[in-house]
Amino acid sequence: MIHPRLLAGVSFVVGLLVVGQSSGQTRAGAKAPKSKQAKIQNAMTAAPPGISKNATILDWSETEGGQMVELRKGTNGWTCLPDMPATPANDPMCMDKIAMEWADAWMSKKEPKLSGVGIGYMLQGGATADNDDPFAKKPPAGKDWLREPPHVMMFGIKIDPSVHSSEPNTTRPWVMFKGTPYEHLMVPVK
Repeated sequence: MIHPRLLAGVSFVVGLLVVGQSSGQTRAGAKAPKSKQAKIQNAMTAAPPGISKNATILDWSETEGGQMVELRKGTNGWTCLPDMPATPANDPMCMDKIAMEWADAWMSKKEPKLSGVGIGYMLQGGATADNDDPFAKKPPAGKDWLREPPHVMMFGIKIDPSVHSSEPNTTRPWVMFKGTPYEHLMVPVK
């Protein structure tokens, strides 16, 4: 059973952090999946099939901070979420147990106390309001959403600032939310 607070936290956090986008194209005319089966299929595109095939699939709450709905019970410790209907693009994601702990800490605005490295997948790509502000709901004045290529996120790792910049880049890893308790590594994949 997934703890309700964790479900609400993931809903809140992902809503703030990840506004997805597939291959740099906006949703323009495309619609978020509506049926249970369509949502499951969409969520499964966030990670490699070996992960998403047996992952728990949750659906977004209809209200901010509300409880997510379990669409399918999984068996491998991963949780996948379909496209978030309120965002301008397709943004499914999958997170392992430790990444979900990170999400809960962020939602609670508490420092993450992770027991290891957490991994999240967004193989459809994404967009973020602000690479520096972990709680930004919209881009700063005069800026647009940061467009992210398909990527893997790594949480709970020591990041060497001499190797990894906080400058977003589609060709190499970069640090998101640098200098905050929520910093993590964004690793583009093709």
